[in-house]
Amino acid sequence: MKFTSLIAGATLALAPLAATAEKLSLAYWMGPGHPMNKAVFTPFAEALAEVSGGEMGVDLFPGGALNSVPPAQYGIMLDGVADIAFVIPGYTGDVFPKTGVITYPGICETAVTCTEALWRAKDIIEAEYDAVMLGLWGNNPPLLITRDKPVRTLEDLEGMVIRVTSTQDVAFAEALGASGVTQPVNVINQNLTNGVVDAIAIGPSAIGSFNLHEPGNYITTYFPGSGSAFVLLMNRDVFDDLSEEQQGWVREAASRSISDAGGAFYDRAAARGLQIARDAGVEIIDLAPEERARWDAIMAPLIEDLRAQEVGDTTAGAVMDVMIGQ
Repeated sequence: MKFTSLIAGATLALAPLAATAEKLSLAYWMGPGHPMNKAVFTPFAEALAEVSGGEMGVDLFPGGALNSVPPAQYGIMLDGVADIAFVIPGYTGDVFPKTGVITYPGICETAVTCTEALWRAKDIIEAEYDAVMLGLWGNNPPLLITRDKPVRTLEDLEGMVIRVTSTQDVAFAEALGASGVTQPVNVINQNLTNGVVDAIAIGPSAIGSFNLHEPGNYITTYFPGSGSAFVLLMNRDVFDDLSEEQQGWVREAASRSISDAGGAFYDRAAARGLQIARDAGVEIIDLAPEERARWDAIMAPLIEDLRAQEVGDTTAGAVMDVMIGQ
């Protein structure tokens, strides 16, 4: 069983742990001030200390202390660099195609409902990971942030390079006449500023978290897609090496409420992000109903094609139906 020792400045102060408490390491690449720490990571750590009576604890390693590359987080968990890691599956979407179905348009409209959709398909999704899933939640459907050109019509998208979260989302941009590229969220502010991309398709919570109101001058409040998925994963060998009692503590600490808190956080952060943009003078553009209908009409045959695609031992459509609750 791999447990980390305390490292100055990287340890969560929990009250009070037994002197012989065994510690699990939890890695995430955002800074310790990121709201996801307050919403999910710290509550999980506190819950584990509580349910174990102080016999188990968690050392948090924020800011990429164990690895700063967002797409590499699944790998460092598999390799045992961290016992637990925060992973965004969309960064390696080809590896997790069932999880990626959550991005398809029409599944959910808020972070809470996207989290509910993911949990309806949790058994299907969890099988994609060589790990123990401790948390699973979603964020809000994307909007479009641009610097130089407002997007009011389909024609405005022609030729644009749009950053998207997941490889599955590239097809959405291309269907609308743009080019889609995947990029980790920690580089998109700079890339929009420097003109590496013309637009960013992302959930509105990212506006505040990554200061996207600074390079962005326009926000179009609709872009095809549903939410993105987020997971908290534990190294399976580490989990298997725990006693049955310790495994129970970890499972209890990683209750559904932890995931629900992640989804609820994103809904609050989405509203806050849009307000930050308004206060900064960013122009907010709501597509006219007839214009949105044009976009949706173009997307409809693509969605049908995507539903028919195989994802592992099933089809994307079958996973989508489970997420929707059909």
